[in-house]
Amino acid sequence: MWISHTQRRCKDVQLSYGIVFDAGSTHTALFLYQWLGNKENNTGIVSQKQSCDVDGDGISSYVQNPPAAGESLKKCLDVAKAVVPEGQQKTTPVYLGATAGMRLLSLQNKSLADSILVEVTKTIQSYPFDFRGARILSGMEEGAYGWITINYLLESLIKHTFEGLWIHPKAGKIIGALDLGGSSTQISFTPKDPVKNPDSAFNLQLYGYKYEVYTQSYLCYGKDQALKKIQVYLHKTNGPSSVISHPCYHVGYSISVTLADLYNSPCVVKPNNFNPTATVIFSGTGNSSLCLSLMEKIVNLSDCAFSPECGFNGVYQPPVNGEFFAFSAYFYTFDFLGLVPKAPLTRVLSTIDSHCNKTWTTLTAENPTIKAKYLKDYCASAHYIMTILLKGYKFNNAWDQISFEKQVADTDVGWTLGYMLNLTNMIPSERTRAVTGVPHSQWAAQIFFIVFALFLSLLIIVILFVRDLSH
Repeated sequence: MWISHTQRRCKDVQLSYGIVFDAGSTHTALFLYQWLGNKENNTGIVSQKQSCDVDGDGISSYVQNPPAAGESLKKCLDVAKAVVPEGQQKTTPVYLGATAGMRLLSLQNKSLADSILVEVTKTIQSYPFDFRGARILSGMEEGAYGWITINYLLESLIKHTFEGLWIHPKAGKIIGALDLGGSSTQISFTPKDPVKNPDSAFNLQLYGYKYEVYTQSYLCYGKDQALKKIQVYLHKTNGPSSVISHPCYHVGYSISVTLADLYNSPCVVKPNNFNPTATVIFSGTGNSSLCLSLMEKIVNLSDCAFSPECGFNGVYQPPVNGEFFAFSAYFYTFDFLGLVPKAPLTRVLSTIDSHCNKTWTTLTAENPTIKAKYLKDYCASAHYIMTILLKGYKFNNAWDQISFEKQVADTDVGWTLGYMLNLTNMIPSERTRAVTGVPHSQWAAQIFFIVFALFLSLLIIVILFVRDLSH
C-alpha cells in the first residue's frame, strides 16, 4: 500500500500533499497526507506522512475566547509547514472538519459556533497553504469516512500488485467501522441486504466502484456525554442529599461537581429547581453489576418500530455483517484493560468486573502515571461500551468479529484519511503517468539483463547437448 523509496525518487512524478484537522469534542489533531501526482480511477492513492496533536481541549471549549481556538492550531501548522516543500505549500489544500463537540455547540448557540470557525479560518489562512474551508461534519459523514479509512488501509478498496499496478481486489473483505468519540458514536458497515431506510444509506464511489454503506451516528452518546447522562440520572433520582452514591466510581474516590457543570450540555435536561451554584458530591461505591444496570437507564433498548432490525433509541439498523474495527475511545478503554485487539467475551466481562470492584487506592497504586480524570472513568466506559455493542448493536452473537484497533499500517484509524481520499477527487492530478515500482529505464535494463542471461543459459545447454552427441 505504501509508496516505496524507489517510487519517491521517480523524477517524472511529484508527491502532492493535503492537510486535515480533526477538530473533535475533546481535542484537535492535524494529519498530513501525501500521494503521487496521478490518480487511480479518479481517487488519489493517499498515505499518512505525519500527525500532530494540538495542545488544549477541542475547539468547542473556546466559547469564552474564540480567537484562542485559532491560536491553538499554530504549533501543528508550523510542523506541517516544515514538512511540506516550500514550492508546494501554495498548492497544498488544508481542510478542517469539526465533529460532535461543535455539532452540540451549534445546537446551543450557532453564532458562537460560527465565530469559532471564523477564528480557526483566520489562523489557517495566515499560512501559505491552500485553505479549502472549515466546516462541521454531519454524523453520517463522520461514520462513512471512518469506514473508508479502514477499508483503504486494509486494501479492501484497492491493492498494489507485485507487477506495480493498482487493482480492485476480487475478494476484498469489507470491514465495518465502530467509532466512539466524546460526544457521539458511529456504526458503519455494508449489510448483506440493501439498506431499507434511505436516511441511513451512504452511497460512495471510490476507485471506480460503488458502495452502499449503512451508517448511523448517535449524537449525545459519545463516551463523555454518556457518562454525564449517568451522573444526571443519579442526581435526579437521589433525593435531597448532596452526596450521591456512584456505583461506577471506585470505593475511596469522590468528586465535587457544580450543577452548572453537571447540566452544561444540551444532551441533558435541567431540573425545574435548578440552582447552578449548588454543588453535589459523587462518592464511589465500586459496584460493577449496579454500574452495568445503570447503562440501560440512559440507552433505550426497547422502543423500536423497525424491530428486530434495530440499533438503540428506536433507530433502524440491519443485522451486523462481517468483521468490524472498533477505534477511538473503544480502543483506549480496552487497551487500558489489556483486551486489545481481541479477547473472548467471558474474559472481557470478568476483566471489567475485576477492574470496577477495585478500590481507588489499589487502582492509583497500580497506575501511578495515569491522571485521575481518565482513571476514574474506565469502569463506566467499559460497561457503556458493552451495553451498546451487545444490546444496542446486537453483537452478542458476533463478538469475535470485533477487533479493537488504533492504527493500521502505521496510520491512525479515524475519519480524516477517508475524508482526504474523498476530497482528492477534487484535487487535479498531474498529467504525467505515475510509475509504480522502479523507473522505466531501470525496468528496461533489468529485462534486457534477464533475457540476455536466459539466452546465455540456453546457448550453454545447446553446446553441452551437441558435445554429448559428438561423444
